[in-house]
Amino acid sequence: MADLLQFVQNEFTPKNDFPEFSAGDTITVYYEIKEGEKTRTQFFKGVVIQRRGTGSTETFTIRKMSGTVGVERIFPVNLPALQKVEINKKGKVRRARIFYFRELTGKKAKIKEVRG
Repeated sequence: MADLLQFVQNEFTPKNDFPEFSAGDTITVYYEIKEGEKTRTQFFKGVVIQRRGTGSTETFTIRKMSGTVGVERIFPVNLPALQKVEINKKGKVRRARIFYFRELTGKKAKIKEVRG
């Protein structure tokens, strides 16, 4: 039964070719928004807090600061509205899920950049 489920997920879910990114990276996600008849592209730029799940159910969470308020958004990897993902900075963190990042402010909220 698990093999059948895996086969259906691999066969029928659309594959998006995005660059490899992980927690600590700063990325920009461009996605399509439908408002009535019109569609427009909006972007969300922030730090990846986590990647979770596998296959067609994989999601990633991005956090950005909007003024003094932190905003988080969860994107499914296979969302058809996702147009592209740009990696702005590669970050060096020691965990796969950086939930502690929510409480940090000022200089402590900086993530070291990996060059190369």
